[in-house]
Amino acid sequence: MVPRLLLRAWPRGPAIGPGAPCRSLSADSRPGQYLQHSIVPTMHYQDSLPRLPIPKLEDTIRRYLNAQKPLLNDGQFRKTEQFCKSFENGIGKELHKQLVARDKQNKHTSYISGPWFDMYLTARDSVVLNFNPFMAFNPDPKSEYNDQLTRATNMTVSAIRFLKTLRAGLLEPEVFHLNPAKSDTNTFKRLIRFVPSSLSWYGAYLVNAYPLDMSQYFRLFNSTRLPKPRRDELFTDDKARHLLVLRKGHFYVFDVLDQDGHIVSPSEIQAHLKYILEDNSPVPEFPLTYLTSENRDVWAELRQKLIHGGNEETLRKVDSAAFCLCLDDFPIKDLVHLSHTMLHGDGTNRWFDKSFNLIVAKDGTAAVHFEHAWGDGVAVLRFFNEVFKDSTNAPAITPQSQPANTDSSITVQKLSFKLNDALKAGITAAKEKFDATTKTLTIDCMQFQRGGKEFLKKQKLSPDAVAQLAFQMAFLRQYGQTVATYESCSTAAFKHGRTETIRPASIFTKRCSEAFVREPSKHSAGELQQLMAECSKYHGQLTKEAAMGQGFDRHLFALRHLVAAKGIVLPELYLDPAYERINHNILSTSTLSSPAVNLGGFAPVVPDGFGIGYAVHDDWIGCNVSSYPGRNAREFLHCVEKSLEDIFDALEGKSIKA
Repeated sequence: MVPRLLLRAWPRGPAIGPGAPCRSLSADSRPGQYLQHSIVPTMHYQDSLPRLPIPKLEDTIRRYLNAQKPLLNDGQFRKTEQFCKSFENGIGKELHKQLVARDKQNKHTSYISGPWFDMYLTARDSVVLNFNPFMAFNPDPKSEYNDQLTRATNMTVSAIRFLKTLRAGLLEPEVFHLNPAKSDTNTFKRLIRFVPSSLSWYGAYLVNAYPLDMSQYFRLFNSTRLPKPRRDELFTDDKARHLLVLRKGHFYVFDVLDQDGHIVSPSEIQAHLKYILEDNSPVPEFPLTYLTSENRDVWAELRQKLIHGGNEETLRKVDSAAFCLCLDDFPIKDLVHLSHTMLHGDGTNRWFDKSFNLIVAKDGTAAVHFEHAWGDGVAVLRFFNEVFKDSTNAPAITPQSQPANTDSSITVQKLSFKLNDALKAGITAAKEKFDATTKTLTIDCMQFQRGGKEFLKKQKLSPDAVAQLAFQMAFLRQYGQTVATYESCSTAAFKHGRTETIRPASIFTKRCSEAFVREPSKHSAGELQQLMAECSKYHGQLTKEAAMGQGFDRHLFALRHLVAAKGIVLPELYLDPAYERINHNILSTSTLSSPAVNLGGFAPVVPDGFGIGYAVHDDWIGCNVSSYPGRNAREFLHCVEKSLEDIFDALEGKSIKA
């Protein structure tokens, strides 16, 4: 669902993270240690990335009012307009000036980075369902490689190869290529690596390539969110060399890097995982994992009890592990079961605070479940794609590989925790709360097979705009209204950028949805096509603005954060019910598409909302929707499907049936 530290690029072997030393592992020439050997250092562009712009206040107000228009009646809109005018000409002008001044004093970061960390880390709600999303891998194309032990070993080795490649500065920098024939070439890379880091971004820009911020990447590994009273902390220990494995609620650790920084041989890793899979211990009576699903203040208090009870060193092993590998003991039945398993599971076999959990089910179905405070989808998706590609194209072991002849009972350490009655009671309460909450979540998914990106682009329509229009039409059909809608957009093109919000509900989508849903017989296919073209054009504009840091949400959020920091009275704009309503995102949407991704998902962000993960593929559209009682995910998906049928009918010149 982030950087605050500027990570510099060294010509050889850049370190990742604050004050990290150059590692000897960057000189490692053993085969199978790295994913790639980029000739351009990983952090080469970081110093010269452009800074996230603070929009002009008048632009923010104009965009905010445009987004409010479809959600309010005339009287409500006039009132909101009034609040906006007095904010823009009064306290807002002063706050904006202060925000700009503060930003100028902090050129190493972005104006949103600090407030965004605060937003995540001060939130006291459970990270489960409220924040942590998941992304599920496609199966290995070679079916015999989907055996649980084989896949878990291969993915673990690939993940550690990624870690080593990143820390050695050998990972290809993340670059968005608009003209890959010019910029994604060895010739360009050989030239750009000699351009100083302070200028390298400009060199890429000249060939229409946009390097992306990579300052979040160091938090991928050896990192955990630690519960603290009022505000959590992010912890990273990049000297730790061990992996944490969870199975049936039991904790195991073993080294995946040796003392010289080399990856432990894959056959040894395989032997250790086999040993863990053969442990017949039943699920513990009090699985500690449930505590990571608790309210953050409750968990912070219980963690202190754990530490005082003699568990500090054991917890340190959990917190500092490279990542958490979760080996589940059951196969995945279908896509709905997949979503529930990877989004929350039964609570016994996840450490929800870890930067990410790599989950491998009994049948080899795999996913990444990640904590959201430290970073966004761009960093996780890069890791995800590289691990899928490496584990399928260059697997460390084959299904015929024999585990090393080693005594895993000595190498693998099974962690045990000393639990007093207060901790046992805390675990029991956390389990009850977890079970009660996850039971209320409904998830359903849909695959619309009639067409996708290719067909829509031929119609000169933005595929994303069409998907978003379908959600607007579906909600109107199901509930008779237009509501606050959120679509996440990365601002990683800027130094320490995070995300900006696209507001897909517009006067254009409202007009178009009403034409399709309420009065289809009054409009010809040509008229409906024209309405869709207007939606597409406007959505494209909003997307471009958001990606360039020119939305309104983050700006208003940062100004409000400034108000809180100064302890002054909240301006009327923020007290307006319309402001509260537009931030009560009933439709929370996020899209990602990658050849490695089977599907992704997350829970609704409000109790009466929908969580909508979707992807528009070349010839089909996939949608994964979650809801709580009071909303019906299955019915909503039926309405999405009907909306897409209507859209495709209109595009093919057919008349629309009510």
